[in-house]
Amino acid sequence: MTQEQVLDALSNVIEPDLGKDLVTLGMVKDVKVSGHQVGFTVVLTTPACPLKEQIRSACVKAVHELVDADAEVTVNMTSNVTSRQGPAAGPGRQPGVLGEIKNIIAVASGKGGVGKSTVAANLAVALAQEGAAVGLVDTDIYGPSVPLMFGIDPSEKPHVNEERKIIPLEKHGVKLLSMGFLVDETQAVVWRGPMVSSAVRQFLNDAEWGALDYLVLDLPPGTGDIQLTIVQTVPLTGAVLVSTPQEVALADVRKGAAMFGNVNVPVLGVVENMAYFTPPDLPDRKYYLFGEGGARRLAEDLGLPLLGEVPIEQVTRESGDRGTPIVAAQPESASAKAFRRIAELTAQQVSIRNADLPATQPIEILYR
Repeated sequence: MTQEQVLDALSNVIEPDLGKDLVTLGMVKDVKVSGHQVGFTVVLTTPACPLKEQIRSACVKAVHELVDADAEVTVNMTSNVTSRQGPAAGPGRQPGVLGEIKNIIAVASGKGGVGKSTVAANLAVALAQEGAAVGLVDTDIYGPSVPLMFGIDPSEKPHVNEERKIIPLEKHGVKLLSMGFLVDETQAVVWRGPMVSSAVRQFLNDAEWGALDYLVLDLPPGTGDIQLTIVQTVPLTGAVLVSTPQEVALADVRKGAAMFGNVNVPVLGVVENMAYFTPPDLPDRKYYLFGEGGARRLAEDLGLPLLGEVPIEQVTRESGDRGTPIVAAQPESASAKAFRRIAELTAQQVSIRNADLPATQPIEILYR
């Protein structure tokens, strides 16, 4: 058994998402052979890869079938998150500021009250739990939710370093910025659009984020100033749309998808929140309080992946109110499992997007 034989065998293992073999993609490293023992490393495109064990099993099978049926095969799995960022240039952009952030994901909805902030918080924490470097920006200036959902004490404030960069707070492995950290929790932010846009640009351009695999942006409802400011300020990798099953929510999500299409931002998929209710004493039953399968049908109509369906659970609300996202508070709950799956599929869609689509280009919006 030689290294060349092992590599030839692994060239028959196809990465399911990217459609090419592991060797061609450069994902096989450090092949070592000694007698009937062989070891190598497979570098995945994300630590949250949902197909990790499938790829591992395919590698072992390829060596056994094509090289040595008695081989003792050790497959080490690691990751290097892919990126396809465009140039940081154009209105509101500062070259090089976001250079260490590989992917920027917007979590959006067409309307309020669908649990978008809950999805954004749990998505960020779940990605961090998988080993990714993650940041979360609460871009809802008027109604920030991150301080409450992450249990940030009002006395905790972000500092500014010698380069006049804001140092984000950190909790549950996620770097955090929110207007809620900077203003009194009892006070309203009474600002016009230009002031709000300026604050969002500061969070993105003037923060010391460091090296991140994913920066998650929790967007406010609608398709207004903040959304347009973001697509002009940073090169978004893609957007995750959040909806509940009923038609009034789905209609607004369609508008959100259309907005991202108009500014050339790929939509990574749709999340259905509050999909169904299962009584604790009747675990085999599902009650579809807001309708059944609405987001699934919407995703099919728009040609988008359905990233997941999150049930209604009291513990999700309670954990959010206590400042610990459900994926950290009760990881074995149905909601936590759904959010972890959403994180895996979102990371998968980011990898596919980075392999198949060109870099995100600066967006220039002209008003006439």
